[in-house]
Amino acid sequence: MLRSLSFLMFLLLAAPVAAEVVTVNTVTRPPFSMEENGEHTGFTIELLRALSDQLDWELDINREDSFADMLDGVAAQTADIAAANISITATREINMDFSHPIFESGLQIMIAADDIREPSLIKALWSFDLLIAICVAFVLLFGGGMLMWTFERRAQPYFDRPLKEAWFPSFWWALNLVVNGGFEERVPRTPIGRIFGVILVISSLFVVSVFVAKITAVMTVEAISGSVNSVNDLYGKQVGTIKNSTAAGFLDRRDVDYKGYDGLEEMIQAFEERRIRIVVFDAPILDYYVVKGGSEFGRTVGQPFLQENYGLAFPTGSPLKEQANQVILRMRENGRYDEIYQKWFGHAP
Repeated sequence: MLRSLSFLMFLLLAAPVAAEVVTVNTVTRPPFSMEENGEHTGFTIELLRALSDQLDWELDINREDSFADMLDGVAAQTADIAAANISITATREINMDFSHPIFESGLQIMIAADDIREPSLIKALWSFDLLIAICVAFVLLFGGGMLMWTFERRAQPYFDRPLKEAWFPSFWWALNLVVNGGFEERVPRTPIGRIFGVILVISSLFVVSVFVAKITAVMTVEAISGSVNSVNDLYGKQVGTIKNSTAAGFLDRRDVDYKGYDGLEEMIQAFEERRIRIVVFDAPILDYYVVKGGSEFGRTVGQPFLQENYGLAFPTGSPLKEQANQVILRMRENGRYDEIYQKWFGHAP
């Protein structure tokens, strides 16, 4: 009898403990969550699988049609975890709990590729303002040279020539004075010529500075004309984002009009069909889209703004959150997190 009880206890202790089934809601958000060859993959999904390996979870992944449906399942406690590119916000904290941050992100602007204009020196040189500046410079150089001819034509052999032959050598002398500092052998010899030469040398510094600044200013205007470089340039433009996203909330607070879409695919399709010219959304998702073939349709501009953190979402009070947090910290310490990050983004966090 005793031997039978001992054998039964041995079987119970030796039997494998069934893994805990954890229901995960997600939504397609490359590169954080997506399907490839019928398999769920992406940065967040791979990170979640690494967690499950250490916590003995068996993941049951459900891919929802919208971001709202994904989060609603967690809020209603019909799902144990929501995992994608979920921003940790105070509003969402009311209805659910979040893990430690798993990714540092922000918003970014993407504009249509044909709205981006590269600076062109030829276009800049043909601008009206710059042509006026060049004409004024030529007049001043010609006038200065002819004045020096007037002062020096009887004292300096270089200027000793009739008026009909003097205009170009005089202009050339003034141009070299401004650009190179003049000719040693053609120093003015009369007192008034020397005074005027000193004035020309000093004023040439100002002329050259103004001329360079004018070219720079015109090329800068050429580069940014008709494009968007910051949030302040969004007003009155055809802007799109996803409804109820952090990007939508940001645009609402800034009173920027925009077209809201239910999902990422719908928004990208509208952008590629030129129904919207600008997208404001999560920086890593827009960067991934551009790198993976979207560069013919659009480019990201400026630096990410409205810094935010992504996390895993849990039903309020879920014991799974603390389990996940401990493993997330451990993975950051032992380098496993960095390995996953490097795989998906090509660099360390």
